[in-house]
Amino acid sequence: MAVEERSETGRVTRGREVADIRLERVTKRFDDVVAVDDVSLAIERGSFFALLGPSGCGKTTTLRMIGGFEEPTGGAIFLGDADVTGLPPYKRDVNTVFQSYALFPHLSIFENVAFGLRRRGQRGDPLKRRVEEMLELVALPGLGKRKPGQLSGGQQQRVALARALVNSPQVLLLDEPLGALDLKLRKQMQLELKRIQNDVGITFVHVTHDQEEAMTMADQIAVMNAGRIEQLGSPDELYERPRTAFVASFLGASNLLRGRAAGEGVVRLEDGTEVRVPAAALAGRTGPVAVGIRPEKIRLAAGESNMLEGVIAERSYIGVSTQYIAQTGTGSITVYAQNTDHGPSGLAAGDRVTLSWSPESTFVVDALEEERR
Repeated sequence: MAVEERSETGRVTRGREVADIRLERVTKRFDDVVAVDDVSLAIERGSFFALLGPSGCGKTTTLRMIGGFEEPTGGAIFLGDADVTGLPPYKRDVNTVFQSYALFPHLSIFENVAFGLRRRGQRGDPLKRRVEEMLELVALPGLGKRKPGQLSGGQQQRVALARALVNSPQVLLLDEPLGALDLKLRKQMQLELKRIQNDVGITFVHVTHDQEEAMTMADQIAVMNAGRIEQLGSPDELYERPRTAFVASFLGASNLLRGRAAGEGVVRLEDGTEVRVPAAALAGRTGPVAVGIRPEKIRLAAGESNMLEGVIAERSYIGVSTQYIAQTGTGSITVYAQNTDHGPSGLAAGDRVTLSWSPESTFVVDALEEERR
């Protein structure tokens, strides 16, 4: 696949697909603990890439090895075509933005951003223009004379971003940079980070445990668990077609119903109900499997080809939608019903209901996967 590249003159050209970062069978052990276990991946030049997973899954350790802050126990790390395994951070064309900002409190915002340029010997008008360009990029024009303590948390994070970008690194690493912000500001900064990445065209690698944050910003996401990559793909691919029970449950809510493969495109649930699934979803599986349906894909009425009878056990009004939990012959099922009319629907606890969904909204994972973890 061809990608855009920029020449030294700044002109955008078309070129071959290039991996800015490549990990080849990278492993990291801390004594008897394997933090990263034989991970291989390629991150395309100019992309926004997210390492997503729960605490202790190995995502931060992977990021630190890319940045040179940790050395792999085994395997190799490449930036472009250069093997940087074992090189210290200052010898890699990479900058990192941390959750803690790490700004110099005694320096002005201008001098914080200019720090990297001064270390490279830049002075005078070129330095001033570059710093002002970076402050404009992060929507902080005119604040160069202030000190970090005079800015909000979101503004300080923008300064840290400008300082990291001012020297135009090949790769920018983001270590949970929005974790210290409140919810509203975090959502605003997600959109800002994506805008900035689009503007500068630099490869961003973002570590987060927040699936919504990863899906909002990233072009590609690697979902990690127990030191390994469970699945790598685009946000919509991971959400609509998760390959494992872990990915299905971690990336949003899922209903997983146990059953057995019963022919091409058919799964028989434990209560005997037959569920139609896309033929490709079974992918040759036989025996025990689990059928997955996202809560928002289920209708509280007949009409789709897959149907289950149930009884409403709980109802919670949450504004944009109402969450229902229905008890069925296959277990508890969660449904999100959009509140498109005035207020929630008239269903209440104890009401009988037909749940229906289409085969195209159904995915399949290995049934015993959760038990093995």
